[in-house]
Amino acid sequence: MNKTQATIFVFSGLTDDAILAFFLFDFFLIVYSITVVGNIGIIVIVHMTPTLHTPMYYFLRYLSLVDLFYSSVVSPKMIYDLVSVKKVITFHACALQFFVFSSLAGTEVVLLSIMSYDRYAAICHPLHYMTIMTKKKCSHLVVLAFFLGIWQSAAMTSCVFSLQYCASNLIDHFFCDIFPLLRMSCSDTFVCDMVTAFIIGSYIVGSLTTILVSYILIIFSILKIRSAKGRQKAFSTCLSHLLCSSSFYIPIFITYVCPPSDAFKKQDKVVSIFYAFITPMLNPFIYSLRNKEMKKSIVRAIDSFSHDRGRLLAMRT
Repeated sequence: MNKTQATIFVFSGLTDDAILAFFLFDFFLIVYSITVVGNIGIIVIVHMTPTLHTPMYYFLRYLSLVDLFYSSVVSPKMIYDLVSVKKVITFHACALQFFVFSSLAGTEVVLLSIMSYDRYAAICHPLHYMTIMTKKKCSHLVVLAFFLGIWQSAAMTSCVFSLQYCASNLIDHFFCDIFPLLRMSCSDTFVCDMVTAFIIGSYIVGSLTTILVSYILIIFSILKIRSAKGRQKAFSTCLSHLLCSSSFYIPIFITYVCPPSDAFKKQDKVVSIFYAFITPMLNPFIYSLRNKEMKKSIVRAIDSFSHDRGRLLAMRT
């Protein structure tokens, strides 16, 4: 009761080197700008193109929406801190950042699982695909993804931010993440450790099981296809999802499943950069470059924009 609760936290940041910090500022500003433009572009193109109003692109639109906000929770603050003297955040702002970031990360995990189920339905049951993945069912699955993301985040946030932070207010990270917060607490973190392990473990096991089972069944279905062209077409529809899932799950697994070690703190920051910055930027490119329908829609959108702009200039002249 006599301990003083910290009201302001200080981030250690990515680097103390001023020259490197300015280089990283330019780099991450470009990355974040591409992320925003790419994900907004996917959302707009899917919404404006009638041929893309299918379950697969319905989930892709929400994945892009999650990636857009997911990156925006961390990126602007971290980019600003690279060139600021003091990298500070208030206790309540830290709690809010952690809650929103964790909610969106959890939502993305469930969305990727749902998208693997969608691919299973499309390839293993093509004749009944539209009756299986109805518009109502798709909307319910998206609501479920957001509900589970918010639920698990609320549980971890209430647990972590009910702890005492009195020995130090230095967060050895560039954003409010769970393990740096638990390490710096002066309270007994056993209950929070168990809650965190249960939630993260349940998410990882449940999500990966859904994806693995879906793709095992997909592989068996693809092998039954006689023509090589048919097998290639079926597999190509899954490749984008596999690439997105791998770029998200591998760094998440390294950060949250592998045991934490003081010897690998810098490596942990690098891995965190990948899933917090790089993955949200890559997803639009993976789906755009690997998907013929998406590429056609992008080309049509660019041509339409160029045509409208030319007409507007001609009218002005």
